[in-house]
Amino acid sequence: MGDWVPEEIDVDSFARSESGLPIQPVYDGRTLTDFNADTALGAPGQFPFTRGVYPSMYTGRPWTMRQYAGFGTAKESNERYHELVGAGTGGLSVAFDLPTQMGYDSDEPLARGEVGKVGVAIDSIQDMRTLFQGLPLDKVSTSMTINAPASTLLLLYQLVAAEQGVPGSLLTGTIQNDVLKEYIARGTYIFPPKQSLRLISDIFAYCHRELPRWNTISISGYHMAEAGATPAQEIAFTLANAKEYVRTAVAAGLDVDDFAPRLSFFFVARTTLLEEIAKFRAARRIWARVMREEFGARNPKSQMLRFHTQTAGVQLTAQQPEVNLVRVALQGLGAVLGGTQSLHTNSYDEAIALPTQKAARLALRTQQVIAHETDVTKTVDPFAGSYFMESMTDDLEAATLELIQAVEDRGGAVAAIEEGFQKSEIERSAYRIAQEIDHKERTVVGVNAHVLDEEEPYEPLRVDPQIELDQCERLAALREERDKDAVERALDALRTAARGTDNVLPPMREALRLRATVGEVSHALRDVWGVYVPHDTF
Repeated sequence: MGDWVPEEIDVDSFARSESGLPIQPVYDGRTLTDFNADTALGAPGQFPFTRGVYPSMYTGRPWTMRQYAGFGTAKESNERYHELVGAGTGGLSVAFDLPTQMGYDSDEPLARGEVGKVGVAIDSIQDMRTLFQGLPLDKVSTSMTINAPASTLLLLYQLVAAEQGVPGSLLTGTIQNDVLKEYIARGTYIFPPKQSLRLISDIFAYCHRELPRWNTISISGYHMAEAGATPAQEIAFTLANAKEYVRTAVAAGLDVDDFAPRLSFFFVARTTLLEEIAKFRAARRIWARVMREEFGARNPKSQMLRFHTQTAGVQLTAQQPEVNLVRVALQGLGAVLGGTQSLHTNSYDEAIALPTQKAARLALRTQQVIAHETDVTKTVDPFAGSYFMESMTDDLEAATLELIQAVEDRGGAVAAIEEGFQKSEIERSAYRIAQEIDHKERTVVGVNAHVLDEEEPYEPLRVDPQIELDQCERLAALREERDKDAVERALDALRTAARGTDNVLPPMREALRLRATVGEVSHALRDVWGVYVPHDTF
């Protein structure tokens, strides 16, 4: 931060950003005395990409408008996808239910009561066929929020696309595949970190050969932010995880410029509009320098931080849910002004239950209004050169680099995870925010200010419990109809690859083609790699 401070104002009285950085009431040229636009900004589409990863950004075409969908059965989700595509969605984002995320079939005891609840249940290639029936997989981009079993769901998608006559070379989309943040913030991990990283490097190598346009990982700060991370923590811990993935791939013999262009990131957009814009700009600049200076990446695409953004679900309220429409619009605007490549806007009723059809359509319309009825797409990085914005970007960069170094000092992301460092830092931030809301030091409209004496009635979307019974029946029929011996031989081949150094995806694909289930594939790997049991400190 610059040296200029008005004499009549005490620095301690300054407002603070979400990351705890001081915000001056007035900024001017003296704030940026050491600012060098050539080195800090560059041109749009050029190193260090502060102003955006593409020269024209939205002046050529808007970001990809994604809507996160998937609930209940594959058939119901398919119907929702057709509605979204018909409404103008250019990219689909798939939500999977908890058993699928954890690598369990719908008929396993641990899945009971959770089938189809927070996303769609996918147990086999038959479910995946139903999920994408009639959708042009060579024209839509599909993002799948799946981590520990990401390889399994990706291969099912590839198999279904091949059945439709679409080769892997034409498939575009993203698998989240970011298991390190699961140990930090979400908990849907399966295998120990070392084996999880091996699986991720196998995915990188496989996609380089088979699915060259696919984004092999979406390294996510979103879930850490939802758990309470500040903007600085969000990008610091995300980029620290990214460095671990790059190191793992390089150690496995991959050339950095062979896989780095397909890395992508996933961040949150909060209602604190200005800091969020600065956050995205700082993250791009840090990553460009890390890739060029630490990993020797020569391809400019390897240095680009391309990212998807989702508006902040944690900031939506069950009280006066229509107010969430305003919050989402502001959050989406911040993501666009920050230069996102794709955007999902949450539905206003997501704090209550799965979004209704009307709410999902309104969320998409919010993006379309930003894209077509405002002037924010007419110029690249409109905040460039702003005294405040450049100062905040510099401040966030410094705070982020300090946190990344704290992770490195502990031996890198995995060692820091096992120590519980990132998790404890995020928990402290979450506790601080909760205290500020409780003590009314932080205003949340409808919660601790401007409340209603009586809330209006709202009828949420509910998942029919019959879905679980039907899914179990389909699984039983599948196991009776398939070639059991062929499936078992294929699973044995997968176990053999897992014990050695061969890429596990080719034998996994064969097992799935023969109608092995998601749970069976995950259990085959559990047999060899075991499962992760967190330390007491984690």
